[in-house]
Amino acid sequence: MFEGVYPALITPFKENQQRDLDLEGLESNIDFLISRGVHGIVPCGSTGESATLTFEEHEEVIKKAVEVSDGRVPVLAGTGSNNTAEAVRFTKAARDLGADGALVLSPYYNKPNRSGLVKHYEKLADLDMPIVIYNVPSRTGQNLLPDLIVELANYPNIVGVKEASGDIVQISAIIEETRDLDFTVMSGDDAMTLPVLALGGGGVISVAANIVPEIMVKMYEMFKSGNLEGAKSIHYSLAPLIRAMFIETNPIPVKTASGIRGMAAGPLRLPLDELSAEKVNILKEVLSRYD
Repeated sequence: MFEGVYPALITPFKENQQRDLDLEGLESNIDFLISRGVHGIVPCGSTGESATLTFEEHEEVIKKAVEVSDGRVPVLAGTGSNNTAEAVRFTKAARDLGADGALVLSPYYNKPNRSGLVKHYEKLADLDMPIVIYNVPSRTGQNLLPDLIVELANYPNIVGVKEASGDIVQISAIIEETRDLDFTVMSGDDAMTLPVLALGGGGVISVAANIVPEIMVKMYEMFKSGNLEGAKSIHYSLAPLIRAMFIETNPIPVKTASGIRGMAAGPLRLPLDELSAEKVNILKEVLSRYD
């Protein structure tokens, strides 16, 4: 259902003490990304600083993303929480606002047992909303193993996984066991996009696509058309930028890069802080290679 290049959107804030939402800037960013050929957008993920958005702000961002996309591309809204009741609330709101699906981070901090994880996703799957699981052990402290993903993939409305474990063997096992299901494995790491596609994955939920959407799209389309050498060439050309996007905790570098490139960005919200001057200079040098 969800395939291709999906930028994980930054959330632009205004340059004021409250760091209010910059909804006009968000609209401008979305229009830019869609004009460059992305296949979908992901508001309110970790790249969008979802952990510091209020419930009302979550709704505003998703509502704006749905309005601006206007059916041109799918909207896969981040609705995860470590509190199942809160995740249900976020997911219901996204559904009612017209999002096409929900990207649901596995519960962080709690480290639930297997039966708790299954029940958590079952409750979300019951909301009549396409659900994409998000596995990112570096942020949640818990890895969703392939057998669990495969079990969940058999539930109605659970349609995919964003895999950011960094384990290509694990990703291969998930794809192998879900090939006969209506289930998509998306890369959650920009650097793993091409390997995941080669294994049969459906695309990427991307940080770098905020900055160079047309290049990420070109790599995807070259691979899909059978031009593996062209896709490999782009993969390696993007490597310095992808490394630069993670010289500090995401989304600090990508939000800084967006501002440098003239997109709406604004400040970060604490506890995330601005990039050091030294790292800003590193980022600028790398970005200059993609002008």
